[in-house]
Amino acid sequence: MQLNWLPLREDWDAQLRAAKILPPTDQAARIGELAGSRMEFSQVVRLDRTVQRLLACGDGELPGFERVRLAILGSATTAQLVPGIRVAGLRRRLNIEIYETPYGMYPQELVDTASGLHQFRPEVVLFAFDARHLAGLQCARTALETMQCCWRQAKESFACQVLQQTAMPVFPNLMGNNEERLPQSPAAILSCINESLRPAAAEAGVELLALDRLVAADGLAAWYDPGMWHHSKHEVHPTAAEMYGEQVARLVAAARGRSAKCLVLDLDNTLWGGVIGDDGLNGIVLGQGSGQGEAFVEFQQYAKGLSLRGVILAVCSKNDHANAVEPFESHPEMVLRSEDIVCFMANWEDKVTNLRSIAKQLNIGLDALVFVDDNPVERGFVRRELPMVAVPELPEDPAGYAAALAAAGYFEGLRTTDEDRARCKLYQANVEREQLRETVTDINSYLESLNMTLTAKPFDGMGLARITQLINKTNQFNLMTQRLTEAEVAERMDDPHYVTLQVRLTDRFGDNGIIAVLMARLCPSGEAMIETWLMSCRVLGRKVEEACLNVLAETCAAHGMKRLVGAYRPTEKNSMVRELYGSLGFKQVEADETGVMRWLLSLEGFQPKLVPIQVEWLQETLV
Repeated sequence: MQLNWLPLREDWDAQLRAAKILPPTDQAARIGELAGSRMEFSQVVRLDRTVQRLLACGDGELPGFERVRLAILGSATTAQLVPGIRVAGLRRRLNIEIYETPYGMYPQELVDTASGLHQFRPEVVLFAFDARHLAGLQCARTALETMQCCWRQAKESFACQVLQQTAMPVFPNLMGNNEERLPQSPAAILSCINESLRPAAAEAGVELLALDRLVAADGLAAWYDPGMWHHSKHEVHPTAAEMYGEQVARLVAAARGRSAKCLVLDLDNTLWGGVIGDDGLNGIVLGQGSGQGEAFVEFQQYAKGLSLRGVILAVCSKNDHANAVEPFESHPEMVLRSEDIVCFMANWEDKVTNLRSIAKQLNIGLDALVFVDDNPVERGFVRRELPMVAVPELPEDPAGYAAALAAAGYFEGLRTTDEDRARCKLYQANVEREQLRETVTDINSYLESLNMTLTAKPFDGMGLARITQLINKTNQFNLMTQRLTEAEVAERMDDPHYVTLQVRLTDRFGDNGIIAVLMARLCPSGEAMIETWLMSCRVLGRKVEEACLNVLAETCAAHGMKRLVGAYRPTEKNSMVRELYGSLGFKQVEADETGVMRWLLSLEGFQPKLVPIQVEWLQETLV
């Protein structure tokens, strides 16, 4: 079972050998590139061994990769899963360190505070219970209660992300098509477990690894071999381990804001058949009347569905702009319309240049882009020049485009919020703001003309999911980049020793949604320690930072605080806020050995910054 959306690399083996003699930083970069290639299972194992040797020779860190501790708590053999998980993490710039509980010992390890699991202190816990183990609990209700107890124990002990594997349908049917009419059959019990597992996991904030759906798509034989089960208790076949690891890494990466944000689409032979500039509006192949035309419609419908759940859509095409826009405005079979496309780049520049322009216009990183193009030459060019951009391989038949993009999992999501669903409009409004900005020469007049209103209030249950999402996905304007689970955010929300602020911004173009999150811990010494300050890059350059400081300072002063203490922890992506505190009037007081810089602002006599923003906040923030 291979990851067919990844490109083949004919010199893979030679590149791996060459990587072993490179300096550590270059070796890590090369390893990341190789992990993004299509591999055989043996190559996955070899690449993993190379990485583990590199880590063993150093301090356990991989330059440029975020370290994540993941524990596998299984009821069957799971050793074959480890290389696939670690290599899949490398594709997402994650250095996943794995702890496996001893065979069948997960209950004891969970409750024993002296166990290896507790010493490991996992940030992610994966419960990998085999089908026979779950069916052996006699009924679906008992199995679900057992899993819920494990979830609670893991969250209470480690405040971690919890992943739960669904049950693989390994049992043969006793009744056939109407198996559920024999409730005591093992197959019916597993089906009931999976059915009840989904709402229970959603309620508990647990992410599901949907093995049952993968098996339904690939066939049981691709995932499970009864002979291997009876011989060595391998439920997941080693040849499926890479796909298993891919699914785990997607969930881990999504929780850390590493899912892609923008789908960039080519046009000719990608959204329709033919060349619009040559064939004209009536000559392109799209819609009813041909199988190929219907396939392009289906791909557009898939892209539209991604947009409705919060993925930004952009166009990058070598085309005359007027010709490229015409189908979006005039073709009756087009599913995607001009209003669905946030950034439309159709010109005769090379696609690498245009992709850079798209990222800049949207104010997102190049690693947030997924570029879909039917032309293998263009795909290869973008991969070579912009290796951080995801470029999936596509089948020749457009009927497979949607399935290929879905299988690649670039846009893995854990949950959606109202702001996710409104993201297209948010970014379109931001483009309009920037267009207005380009027409004025006086920045202050421009900011005044936006008629901005900033509304701040404490964290609440209604905003909890979105706040947690921002904490875990915001990378650039994030002073400490401290990731928290929803439970940890809720704990701070209810703690009287914390000031919490969720900040929303509206202007003449519409509602920007929640654009900033701040948390400060109130200390008996009179210092308010700013533990979290993050902001959406969509609102940079509008004096929102100053407005947020005004609200935070006044709120903390009302709680009797004498000083604000801010800290900046440098990461790969947040250099833009390195001097934020200094620019806001804080005085640097120290920098520790880890590079964390600390800043101090006296609240006695603090004068609010002058901002072209009307500021409102709920009175209870001043209690």
